[in-house]
Amino acid sequence: MTNDDRLPADLLKRKAVVYVRQSSQTQVQMNLESRRRQYDLVQEAKRHGFRDVEVIDDDQGRSASGTVARPGFDRLVALLCAGDVGAVLCLDASRLARNGRDWHHLLELCGLVQARVIDLDGVYDPCRANDRLLLGMKDSISEFELNVLRTRMHDAKREKAHRGELRISVPVGYIWHRDVGLGFDPDARLQEVIRLIFTRFRQLGSARQVLLSMNAEQVHFPRPSDGRTLMRVDWTPIRYRNVISVLKNPFYASRFATSRVRRCVVAVASRCPRATSTTVHSSDGSCRHRPVAR
Repeated sequence: MTNDDRLPADLLKRKAVVYVRQSSQTQVQMNLESRRRQYDLVQEAKRHGFRDVEVIDDDQGRSASGTVARPGFDRLVALLCAGDVGAVLCLDASRLARNGRDWHHLLELCGLVQARVIDLDGVYDPCRANDRLLLGMKDSISEFELNVLRTRMHDAKREKAHRGELRISVPVGYIWHRDVGLGFDPDARLQEVIRLIFTRFRQLGSARQVLLSMNAEQVHFPRPSDGRTLMRVDWTPIRYRNVISVLKNPFYASRFATSRVRRCVVAVASRCPRATSTTVHSSDGSCRHRPVAR
């Protein structure tokens, strides 16, 4: 069957949507070739005969595992529901989704409006049983691949911890030394500002009063120059979030804390399980629930 049969003239009158996504900001910054190949799909859409091509790249740096909101994917779904899309183009199935719920929801919508899915391997019609089977296999492989990657990363982390070589991110005031391991940052100014926050909190009893008193004395707080690491810092006026981040960090109390946030899926109005609630455990052992936007 030729591409002309799979892409009839009425579909070519609609728009083609190129969905661009990379899973993390590190990939966005470092994997430039992958990004270039995804944007090159615009030319692939035109080669198939589409004149109107739209690129959706709102989800750059967002995972497709189903645990974070993806405004770009939601916009793609809205365009499909409106019947404006003739084809969805992606580099591979994992760009669109790495969980069965989003993937099959997308295929159902494509089938309803007779839109096609196009990747580097060909053109797929979700209305055809064979094409739907192939797309389902691609999704299963993508989801399995994600689980394998998670398992490998978790096992590697446990092995490094067993050898005493695990290096986790540490808050302001601490640093990993090459020879002796974890220790205080040698910068006395860094140590002083952290100690001052705790001293003022014991004296004043509230984070807001700590902020007001430190602002009155024009105390500054360190901020990473590159936005990520504390190898080089800029000193800026202290803010409320700086005070809270120090007071609520269990690391300063010499307590190890992990998995303080647990996600669970709940049904809304007994129909679509799209809302997610987050359980946040506080330092006193209590917990509270808050909704997370999808």
